[in-house]
Amino acid sequence: MNKKRSITVKARCIWALQRVLSCAAVLMFALIFCACGQKEGAGTAGEGGGTKVILTTGFERGEIFRIGSASCMKNELMVYLTNTQNQYETVFGEEIWQQDFNGITLEENVKETVLARIARIKSMTLLAQEMGVSLSEEEQALCAQAAEEYFTSLSAREQELLEITQEQIDGMYQDYALADKVYHYIIRDINPEISDDEARTITIQHILLKTTTVGNTDGGFTMSEEEKQERYELALELSERLEAGEDFESLMELYNEADENTLFIRHGDREKAFEDVAFSLETGQVSGIVETSQGYEILKCVSTFDREQTDQNKIEIVRAQREQVFGEQYETFVLSLTRYLNEDLWDEIRLLHDEKLTTADFFEIYNRCFSEAEFSFGE
Repeated sequence: MNKKRSITVKARCIWALQRVLSCAAVLMFALIFCACGQKEGAGTAGEGGGTKVILTTGFERGEIFRIGSASCMKNELMVYLTNTQNQYETVFGEEIWQQDFNGITLEENVKETVLARIARIKSMTLLAQEMGVSLSEEEQALCAQAAEEYFTSLSAREQELLEITQEQIDGMYQDYALADKVYHYIIRDINPEISDDEARTITIQHILLKTTTVGNTDGGFTMSEEEKQERYELALELSERLEAGEDFESLMELYNEADENTLFIRHGDREKAFEDVAFSLETGQVSGIVETSQGYEILKCVSTFDREQTDQNKIEIVRAQREQVFGEQYETFVLSLTRYLNEDLWDEIRLLHDEKLTTADFFEIYNRCFSEAEFSFGE
Protein backbone atom coordinates (compact mmCIF):
# COMPACT_ATOMS: atom_id res chain seq x y z
CA MET A 1 0.00 0.00 0.00
CA ASN A 2 2.75 2.42 0.99
CA LYS A 3 4.77 1.45 -2.09
CA LYS A 4 1.77 2.06 -4.33
CA ARG A 5 1.16 5.42 -2.72
CA SER A 6 4.83 6.31 -3.12
CA ILE A 7 4.70 5.53 -6.85
CA THR A 8 1.52 7.58 -7.22
CA VAL A 9 2.98 10.56 -5.38
CA LYS A 10 6.14 10.33 -7.47
CA ALA A 11 4.12 10.27 -10.68
CA ARG A 12 2.15 13.31 -9.54
CA CYS A 13 5.38 15.14 -8.70
CA ILE A 14 6.80 14.40 -12.13
CA TRP A 15 3.56 15.53 -13.77
CA ALA A 16 3.53 18.73 -11.72
CA LEU A 17 7.20 19.33 -12.52
CA GLN A 18 6.43 18.87 -16.21
CA ARG A 19 3.66 21.47 -16.07
CA VAL A 20 5.82 24.00 -14.20
CA LEU A 21 8.76 23.52 -16.54
CA SER A 22 6.50 23.72 -19.56
CA CYS A 23 4.95 27.00 -18.45
CA ALA A 24 8.32 28.50 -17.51
CA ALA A 25 9.89 27.43 -20.79
CA VAL A 26 7.02 28.71 -22.90
CA LEU A 27 6.94 32.12 -21.20
CA MET A 28 10.70 32.72 -21.14
CA PHE A 29 11.36 31.15 -24.54
CA ALA A 30 8.56 33.19 -26.11
CA LEU A 31 9.79 36.42 -24.55
CA ILE A 32 13.38 35.94 -25.67
CA PHE A 33 13.23 33.99 -28.92
CA CYS A 34 9.79 34.62 -30.35
CA ALA A 35 8.54 37.34 -32.64
CA CYS A 36 10.65 35.13 -34.85
CA GLY A 37 10.02 32.40 -37.34
CA GLN A 38 11.29 33.84 -40.58
CA LYS A 39 14.59 33.02 -42.21
CA GLU A 40 17.46 35.40 -42.83
CA GLY A 41 16.68 38.05 -45.37
CA ALA A 42 12.93 38.00 -44.72
CA GLY A 43 12.91 41.74 -44.11
CA THR A 44 10.45 43.51 -41.81
CA ALA A 45 6.77 43.19 -41.10
CA GLY A 46 4.10 44.74 -38.96
CA GLU A 47 3.71 48.27 -37.69
CA GLY A 48 6.42 50.29 -36.05
CA GLY A 49 9.36 47.91 -36.28
CA GLY A 50 11.18 44.99 -37.81
CA THR A 51 10.45 41.32 -37.37
CA LYS A 52 13.03 39.46 -35.30
CA VAL A 53 14.46 36.54 -37.20
CA ILE A 54 15.79 33.07 -36.44
CA LEU A 55 18.98 32.18 -38.26
CA THR A 56 20.33 28.73 -38.85
CA THR A 57 23.43 29.92 -40.72
CA GLY A 58 26.18 32.41 -40.00
CA PHE A 59 27.07 31.02 -36.56
CA GLU A 60 30.47 30.17 -35.21
CA ARG A 61 31.20 26.50 -34.66
CA GLY A 62 29.35 25.35 -31.52
CA GLU A 63 27.36 28.60 -31.15
CA ILE A 64 23.80 27.91 -29.94
CA PHE A 65 22.36 31.41 -29.99
CA ARG A 66 23.21 35.08 -30.14
CA ILE A 67 21.35 37.90 -28.38
CA GLY A 68 22.56 41.36 -29.27
CA SER A 69 26.33 41.19 -28.82
CA ALA A 70 26.13 38.26 -26.36
CA SER A 71 26.64 34.69 -27.47
CA CYS A 72 26.16 31.22 -25.95
CA MET A 73 28.25 28.21 -26.93
CA LYS A 74 27.20 24.57 -26.83
CA ASN A 75 29.57 23.66 -23.97
CA GLU A 76 28.12 26.44 -21.79
CA LEU A 77 24.63 25.12 -22.35
CA MET A 78 25.74 21.54 -21.67
CA VAL A 79 27.17 22.53 -18.26
CA TYR A 80 23.80 24.03 -17.29
CA LEU A 81 21.84 21.18 -18.81
CA THR A 82 23.93 18.40 -17.24
CA ASN A 83 23.87 19.97 -13.78
CA THR A 84 20.09 20.37 -14.04
CA GLN A 85 19.70 16.81 -15.33
CA ASN A 86 21.67 15.33 -12.43
CA GLN A 87 19.76 17.40 -9.87
CA TYR A 88 16.47 15.96 -11.17
CA GLU A 89 17.84 12.42 -11.28
CA THR A 90 18.98 12.71 -7.67
CA VAL A 91 15.37 13.33 -6.63
CA PHE A 92 13.37 11.31 -9.15
CA GLY A 93 15.79 8.74 -10.54
CA GLU A 94 16.92 8.20 -14.12
CA GLU A 95 13.50 6.87 -15.15
CA ILE A 96 12.14 10.42 -15.03
CA TRP A 97 13.25 10.94 -18.64
CA GLN A 98 10.98 8.11 -19.79
CA GLN A 99 7.91 10.13 -18.84
CA ASP A 100 5.86 11.34 -21.78
CA PHE A 101 2.94 13.72 -21.39
CA ASN A 102 0.73 14.45 -24.38
CA GLY A 103 3.59 13.61 -26.71
CA ILE A 104 6.03 16.05 -25.08
CA THR A 105 8.96 14.59 -23.21
CA LEU A 106 10.30 15.99 -20.00
CA GLU A 107 13.72 16.17 -21.66
CA GLU A 108 12.40 18.64 -24.24
CA ASN A 109 10.85 20.80 -21.52
CA VAL A 110 14.05 20.80 -19.48
CA LYS A 111 16.08 21.67 -22.57
CA GLU A 112 13.91 24.69 -23.33
CA THR A 113 13.88 25.80 -19.70
CA VAL A 114 17.68 25.69 -19.54
CA LEU A 115 17.97 27.51 -22.86
CA ALA A 116 15.61 30.22 -21.65
CA ARG A 117 17.54 30.54 -18.38
CA ILE A 118 20.87 31.06 -20.13
CA ALA A 119 19.31 33.46 -22.62
CA ARG A 120 17.92 35.47 -19.72
CA ILE A 121 21.35 35.63 -18.08
CA LYS A 122 22.99 36.73 -21.34
CA SER A 123 20.32 39.40 -21.80
CA MET A 124 20.85 40.62 -18.23
CA THR A 125 24.59 41.01 -18.84
CA LEU A 126 23.73 43.30 -21.75
CA LEU A 127 21.31 45.21 -19.54
CA ALA A 128 24.12 45.60 -17.00
CA GLN A 129 26.34 47.11 -19.69
CA GLU A 130 23.52 49.43 -20.69
CA MET A 131 23.18 50.60 -17.07
CA GLY A 132 26.92 50.87 -16.43
CA VAL A 133 26.96 47.99 -13.94
CA SER A 134 30.11 45.85 -13.85
CA LEU A 135 31.82 43.41 -11.48
CA SER A 136 34.34 44.77 -9.01
CA GLU A 137 37.80 43.19 -8.68
CA GLU A 138 36.63 41.42 -5.54
CA GLU A 139 33.57 40.03 -7.33
CA GLN A 140 35.70 38.87 -10.25
CA ALA A 141 38.00 37.14 -7.77
CA LEU A 142 35.03 35.29 -6.28
CA CYS A 143 34.06 34.11 -9.77
CA ALA A 144 37.60 32.86 -10.34
CA GLN A 145 37.48 31.06 -6.99
CA ALA A 146 34.17 29.42 -7.89
CA ALA A 147 35.49 28.44 -11.34
CA GLU A 148 38.57 26.80 -9.87
CA GLU A 149 36.51 24.90 -7.30
CA TYR A 150 33.99 23.69 -9.87
CA PHE A 151 36.48 22.80 -12.60
CA THR A 152 38.74 20.83 -10.25
CA SER A 153 35.66 18.94 -8.99
CA LEU A 154 35.15 17.56 -12.52
CA SER A 155 36.73 14.24 -13.37
CA ALA A 156 38.80 13.90 -16.52
CA ARG A 157 35.85 12.09 -18.08
CA GLU A 158 33.47 14.93 -17.21
CA GLN A 159 35.85 17.54 -18.61
CA GLU A 160 36.03 15.50 -21.81
CA LEU A 161 32.26 15.06 -22.17
CA LEU A 162 31.45 18.69 -21.39
CA GLU A 163 34.37 20.00 -23.51
CA ILE A 164 34.82 22.87 -21.06
CA THR A 165 37.87 24.72 -19.69
CA GLN A 166 38.36 26.50 -16.38
CA GLU A 167 38.61 29.81 -18.24
CA GLN A 168 35.20 29.21 -19.83
CA ILE A 169 33.72 28.25 -16.45
CA ASP A 170 35.11 31.52 -15.07
CA GLY A 171 33.34 33.40 -17.87
CA MET A 172 30.08 31.60 -17.09
CA TYR A 173 30.31 32.53 -13.42
CA GLN A 174 31.05 36.14 -14.37
CA ASP A 175 27.92 36.22 -16.54
CA TYR A 176 25.93 34.67 -13.70
CA ALA A 177 27.27 37.15 -11.16
CA LEU A 178 26.73 40.14 -13.44
CA ALA A 179 23.12 39.11 -14.05
CA ASP A 180 22.73 38.71 -10.29
CA LYS A 181 24.26 42.12 -9.69
CA VAL A 182 22.14 44.03 -12.19
CA TYR A 183 19.01 42.49 -10.66
CA HIS A 184 20.05 43.70 -7.20
CA TYR A 185 20.97 47.09 -8.67
CA ILE A 186 17.49 47.59 -10.12
CA ILE A 187 15.61 46.48 -6.98
CA ARG A 188 18.01 48.05 -4.46
CA ASP A 189 15.48 50.67 -3.30
CA ILE A 190 12.46 48.35 -3.15
CA ASN A 191 12.12 47.71 0.59
CA PRO A 192 8.46 48.26 1.50
CA GLU A 193 7.14 47.94 5.04
CA ILE A 194 4.61 45.12 5.11
CA SER A 195 2.21 45.08 8.06
CA ASP A 196 1.18 41.93 9.93
CA ASP A 197 -2.40 42.45 8.81
CA GLU A 198 -1.43 42.76 5.14
CA ALA A 199 0.63 39.56 5.30
CA ARG A 200 -1.48 37.70 7.88
CA THR A 201 -1.50 33.98 7.32
CA ILE A 202 -3.99 31.67 9.01
CA THR A 203 -3.97 27.90 9.39
CA ILE A 204 -7.08 26.05 8.25
CA GLN A 205 -8.10 22.41 8.16
CA HIS A 206 -10.89 21.46 5.79
CA ILE A 207 -13.09 18.68 4.54
CA LEU A 208 -13.79 18.95 0.83
CA LEU A 209 -16.49 16.93 -0.88
CA LYS A 210 -15.92 17.45 -4.57
CA THR A 211 -18.80 18.25 -6.89
CA THR A 212 -16.56 18.20 -9.94
CA THR A 213 -15.42 15.29 -12.06
CA VAL A 214 -13.19 15.46 -15.11
CA GLY A 215 -15.33 14.64 -18.08
CA ASN A 216 -15.66 17.05 -20.94
CA THR A 217 -13.38 16.70 -23.94
CA ASP A 218 -12.72 20.44 -23.79
CA GLY A 219 -11.17 20.09 -20.33
CA GLY A 220 -14.29 21.22 -18.45
CA PHE A 221 -15.88 19.63 -15.41
CA THR A 222 -19.29 18.08 -15.04
CA MET A 223 -21.47 16.58 -12.32
CA SER A 224 -25.19 15.98 -12.44
CA GLU A 225 -27.55 17.86 -10.14
CA GLU A 226 -28.51 14.54 -8.52
CA GLU A 227 -24.86 13.80 -7.74
CA LYS A 228 -24.35 17.30 -6.37
CA GLN A 229 -27.36 16.86 -4.12
CA GLU A 230 -25.91 13.61 -2.77
CA ARG A 231 -22.66 15.41 -1.98
CA TYR A 232 -24.53 18.19 -0.23
CA GLU A 233 -26.48 15.73 1.89
CA LEU A 234 -23.22 14.06 2.94
CA ALA A 235 -21.76 17.47 3.79
CA LEU A 236 -24.87 18.22 5.84
CA GLU A 237 -24.50 14.90 7.66
CA LEU A 238 -20.86 15.61 8.47
CA SER A 239 -21.71 19.10 9.67
CA GLU A 240 -24.36 17.68 12.04
CA ARG A 241 -21.92 15.05 13.34
CA LEU A 242 -19.36 17.76 14.05
CA GLU A 243 -21.97 19.81 15.90
CA ALA A 244 -22.74 16.69 17.93
CA GLY A 245 -19.11 16.56 19.06
CA GLU A 246 -17.35 14.16 16.67
CA ASP A 247 -13.64 14.80 16.11
CA PHE A 248 -12.91 17.02 13.10
CA GLU A 249 -9.57 15.42 12.29
CA SER A 250 -11.05 11.91 12.33
CA LEU A 251 -13.78 12.87 9.87
CA MET A 252 -11.26 14.81 7.78
CA GLU A 253 -9.06 11.73 7.41
CA LEU A 254 -12.05 9.67 6.31
CA TYR A 255 -13.86 12.08 3.98
CA ASN A 256 -11.58 14.89 2.79
CA GLU A 257 -11.05 14.68 -0.98
CA ALA A 258 -8.56 17.54 -1.23
CA ASP A 259 -4.84 16.92 -1.74
CA GLU A 260 -4.02 18.51 1.61
CA ASN A 261 -5.76 18.50 4.97
CA THR A 262 -4.06 21.59 6.39
CA LEU A 263 -3.77 24.87 4.52
CA PHE A 264 -1.85 28.05 5.22
CA ILE A 265 -4.09 30.78 3.80
CA ARG A 266 -3.17 34.35 3.01
CA HIS A 267 -5.33 37.00 1.36
CA GLY A 268 -5.71 36.28 -2.34
CA ASP A 269 -4.83 32.58 -2.14
CA ARG A 270 -8.37 31.25 -2.41
CA GLU A 271 -11.68 32.22 -3.94
CA LYS A 272 -13.76 34.80 -2.11
CA ALA A 273 -16.39 32.41 -0.68
CA PHE A 274 -13.66 30.33 0.97
CA GLU A 275 -11.65 33.29 2.28
CA ASP A 276 -14.66 35.18 3.63
CA VAL A 277 -15.48 32.26 5.90
CA ALA A 278 -11.88 31.23 6.70
CA PHE A 279 -10.80 34.69 7.89
CA SER A 280 -13.98 35.13 9.97
CA LEU A 281 -13.37 32.04 12.13
CA GLU A 282 -11.85 32.08 15.59
CA THR A 283 -9.22 29.57 16.66
CA GLY A 284 -10.89 26.16 17.09
CA GLN A 285 -14.13 27.27 15.44
CA VAL A 286 -15.76 25.08 12.77
CA SER A 287 -17.73 26.59 9.90
CA GLY A 288 -20.95 25.51 8.33
CA ILE A 289 -21.05 24.26 4.75
CA VAL A 290 -19.19 26.49 2.28
CA GLU A 291 -19.87 26.05 -1.43
CA THR A 292 -16.86 26.73 -3.65
CA SER A 293 -16.01 25.97 -7.26
CA GLN A 294 -14.45 22.72 -6.03
CA GLY A 295 -17.41 21.47 -4.07
CA TYR A 296 -18.82 21.62 -0.54
CA GLU A 297 -16.35 22.39 2.23
CA ILE A 298 -16.32 22.52 6.01
CA LEU A 299 -13.51 24.55 7.59
CA LYS A 300 -11.85 24.51 10.97
CA CYS A 301 -9.57 27.34 12.08
CA VAL A 302 -6.38 26.01 13.67
CA SER A 303 -4.80 29.42 14.10
CA THR A 304 -5.95 32.94 13.27
CA PHE A 305 -2.35 34.13 13.06
CA ASP A 306 0.69 32.07 12.16
CA ARG A 307 3.79 34.08 13.01
CA GLU A 308 6.23 32.00 11.02
CA GLN A 309 4.03 31.82 7.92
CA THR A 310 3.15 35.53 8.16
CA ASP A 311 6.82 36.49 8.27
CA GLN A 312 7.46 34.23 5.30
CA ASN A 313 4.55 35.86 3.47
CA LYS A 314 6.11 39.29 4.04
CA ILE A 315 9.24 38.05 2.31
CA GLU A 316 7.14 36.72 -0.58
CA ILE A 317 5.24 40.01 -0.95
CA VAL A 318 8.49 42.00 -1.09
CA ARG A 319 9.98 39.48 -3.53
CA ALA A 320 6.94 39.78 -5.80
CA GLN A 321 7.17 43.58 -5.78
CA ARG A 322 10.86 43.43 -6.63
CA GLU A 323 10.21 40.93 -9.42
CA GLN A 324 7.57 43.24 -10.86
CA VAL A 325 9.88 46.28 -10.84
CA PHE A 326 12.73 44.29 -12.36
CA GLY A 327 10.48 42.51 -14.86
CA GLU A 328 9.10 45.74 -16.28
CA GLN A 329 12.57 47.12 -16.96
CA TYR A 330 14.00 43.83 -18.19
CA GLU A 331 11.16 43.00 -20.58
CA THR A 332 11.28 46.45 -22.19
CA PHE A 333 15.02 46.04 -22.72
CA VAL A 334 15.06 42.46 -23.99
CA LEU A 335 12.39 43.12 -26.60
CA SER A 336 14.72 45.68 -28.17
CA LEU A 337 17.38 43.03 -28.80
CA THR A 338 17.81 40.99 -31.95
CA ARG A 339 17.83 37.28 -31.15
CA TYR A 340 19.24 34.47 -33.26
CA LEU A 341 18.84 30.75 -32.59
CA ASN A 342 20.94 28.10 -34.31
CA GLU A 343 18.06 25.70 -34.89
CA ASP A 344 20.14 22.99 -36.54
CA LEU A 345 22.55 22.71 -33.61
CA TRP A 346 19.75 23.14 -31.06
CA ASP A 347 17.87 20.19 -32.51
CA GLU A 348 20.97 18.03 -32.01
CA ILE A 349 21.25 18.77 -28.28
CA ARG A 350 20.53 15.75 -26.10
CA LEU A 351 20.96 14.88 -22.44
CA LEU A 352 24.21 13.06 -21.75
CA HIS A 353 23.83 9.65 -20.11
CA ASP A 354 27.12 8.43 -18.66
CA GLU A 355 27.59 6.83 -15.24
CA LYS A 356 30.72 8.92 -14.68
CA LEU A 357 28.94 12.21 -15.47
CA THR A 358 27.60 13.13 -12.02
CA THR A 359 28.37 16.84 -11.69
CA ALA A 360 25.46 18.72 -10.08
CA ASP A 361 26.90 21.54 -7.96
CA PHE A 362 27.59 24.35 -10.46
CA PHE A 363 24.96 26.61 -8.90
CA GLU A 364 25.65 25.46 -5.34
CA ILE A 365 29.31 26.48 -5.66
CA TYR A 366 28.31 29.93 -6.89
CA ASN A 367 25.89 30.38 -3.99
CA ARG A 368 28.52 29.26 -1.52
CA CYS A 369 31.22 31.59 -2.85
CA PHE A 370 28.85 34.58 -2.92
CA SER A 371 26.91 33.71 0.25
CA GLU A 372 28.52 36.43 2.36
CA ALA A 373 29.33 38.86 -0.44
CA GLU A 374 27.46 42.11 -0.95
CA PHE A 375 27.47 43.66 -4.39
CA SER A 376 29.08 47.09 -4.46
CA PHE A 377 27.46 49.73 -6.67
CA GLY A 378 29.91 52.58 -6.13
CA GLU A 379 27.23 54.97 -4.92
